[in-house]
Amino acid sequence: MKIVQKKRSNKHTFTFNDESFNFAYEDKKGSDDVDMRYADFPQKSSVSIEQNEWLRNVAYLWCGLGLYQLGYAIYSDASLSGKGFWLINGLVCLAWAHLSKVKYSVFKTDRGNIFVIQDKKHDLIVKEINERRRKQLLQWYGEIDMENEPENEIRKFNWLCEQKVISKEEAEIKIAQIELAHKNNMPLLSDSLN
Repeated sequence: MKIVQKKRSNKHTFTFNDESFNFAYEDKKGSDDVDMRYADFPQKSSVSIEQNEWLRNVAYLWCGLGLYQLGYAIYSDASLSGKGFWLINGLVCLAWAHLSKVKYSVFKTDRGNIFVIQDKKHDLIVKEINERRRKQLLQWYGEIDMENEPENEIRKFNWLCEQKVISKEEAEIKIAQIELAHKNNMPLLSDSLN
């Protein structure tokens, strides 16, 4: 599965494989890509905004100049003809600066930052990665390992609950099974989580 995001000169491509995904980007500064296992995808993100501040600042200056010209013309009873030129230019530049702004959700990892453009595909991408992350963590850690100490297994299932991989009820069931099996020193019947 592949999802491509484009905004201005930015192109982000997310390629979803069975065990990992690839994030590739291209912009006017260059290009790069990162391969990452789903389990390593962080749950916290920050927001980064890319905008043309120079254009925005010039737009404010031109709007100010245009308002001054209009105000001075009204105050001195002069003709208003042509006095709104700088104001109109400033408003057009403000609109352009606003429309060309790009917002990203930034997920910081050891392998590099994952930038997801905040557009109509944003939620789909994050949901797909998190669902595959959940499945991968369940595959790796979802079963009780009777070889481990009970405290370690209990910590593991509490951690899975904190990571929102399993529900609190599922964690409590697994912990009860661990405690019962170690209390009775009996082998445990495997009970897979979905």
